[in-house]
Amino acid sequence: METIGTWWMWAGFFTIVLAMLAIDLVVVGGGKQHRVSVREAAGWSIIWVAVSLAFAGALWFYLDGTAGREIANQKALEYITGYLIEKSLAVDNVFVWLMLFSFFAIPLELQKRVLVLGVLGAIVLRTVMIFAGVWLIAQFHWLLYVFGAFLLITGIKMWWFADDKPDLAQNPAIRWLRRHMKVTDSLHGERFFIHENTGGKWVRYATPLFLVLVLVELSDLIFAVDSIPAIFAITTDPFIVLTSNIFAILGLRAMYFLLADMADRFALLKYGLAIVLMFIGVKMLLIDVFPIPVLVSLGIVAAIIGTSIVLSLRQRGTARAVASEAP
Repeated sequence: METIGTWWMWAGFFTIVLAMLAIDLVVVGGGKQHRVSVREAAGWSIIWVAVSLAFAGALWFYLDGTAGREIANQKALEYITGYLIEKSLAVDNVFVWLMLFSFFAIPLELQKRVLVLGVLGAIVLRTVMIFAGVWLIAQFHWLLYVFGAFLLITGIKMWWFADDKPDLAQNPAIRWLRRHMKVTDSLHGERFFIHENTGGKWVRYATPLFLVLVLVELSDLIFAVDSIPAIFAITTDPFIVLTSNIFAILGLRAMYFLLADMADRFALLKYGLAIVLMFIGVKMLLIDVFPIPVLVSLGIVAAIIGTSIVLSLRQRGTARAVASEAP
């Protein structure tokens, strides 16, 4: 595995991550039940983005002094591009979370604990998947073509089914959990399990909040299968892949609460994400024939996401104007 990461760079990265998580969980009260306001979510979103970009700046400054300007520019661009791709694809994950919380009628003040645990699980899961993926690609280069074809097909499917609304009542994971576990009909605060006296015996029941936690973790596993190969199209350096991925995930919970009341404003964003996946898939398929420069990839991905957001807002504005003119 070729990487720019030294032992102290890895140690510094994980120290930053642990410090930020500690601040979020202990100082801000991330583990306590309370309703996250839009102001709080916006503040933390800005903080996470600022820390992520500061890390990119520190990485560039260090490499510029030790490896030269060309390497510094290349690795910083790879990091920023990977961060943008992961951040963009994570929006689809946010939409799934919104759907899950709505289906199970989980109030906002109870959602935060689920997302805290969901993000922690995602960090561990993706760390394992990234190192496994880097090792496999180092041993079997042809896997890049497999990943490319997979992303291209996934992008096409995402475009084709963008407007479909899944029926969670018939979801196989939910049905399997309900068949194999005793589940209460109502919530019990932030508790995932309770004990009830049934027929003189104390029986353990899972609450709907536990079902949501399982589905949040499962959804992240599914989306990781898309997003991690997508970053491999930019670089296979495990330090760049992991740092860009984890920093994007750390800000995901704040982004969720920021977008919770605005999801319907971005109706066309799913189409933009589908195009991003198709573009990255094609990039991976052409990696040995016509390699697309990282800077070009960054510009294309940013343009696709930006255009889909602008068109979504314009479509919503047009729809509201037509509705206001209707008799």
